[in-house]
Amino acid sequence: MTRPALLVVLALALASPGAHARDKKSGDAKPEGKLKRPTLEVRATPRMGFTPANVLLVAELKGGDDVEEYYCPEIEWDWDDGGKTVHESDCGPFEAGTTKIERRFTAEHEFKIAGVYTVKATFRRAGRDFLAGTVRLTLRPGFGDPSQEQREP
Repeated sequence: MTRPALLVVLALALASPGAHARDKKSGDAKPEGKLKRPTLEVRATPRMGFTPANVLLVAELKGGDDVEEYYCPEIEWDWDDGGKTVHESDCGPFEAGTTKIERRFTAEHEFKIAGVYTVKATFRRAGRDFLAGTVRLTLRPGFGDPSQEQREP
């Protein structure tokens, strides 16, 4: 093979789509700069209601790669009523290519006073926040609401 032909073959091989990414079947991850980051969707059931209200919150990671950076996060729920809850998972070691990250997390909270609340879920790993999302709730005074007044947003 001539030198110019060899250079063309080498250039085509390096320009091919899979040349820089590692083979997924072998269990290797993509290089750090190429990671697809997930998004966070936070939902509440019910989003509107009467107090006292037990609200189920779901925080779900959508898309993104199954990489160690998103594995086994600590989740802080800020209820916007003065309370916070921290959820820490007990996870085994991460194994690239075989470990699937958990994508759905739930929490339940009772709101006793009517108002408009913005509940925030913050995902952390190794002390660093990597995702956050919010959902807004509207709760009207119901039987048993100690204030019988609405809380201002």
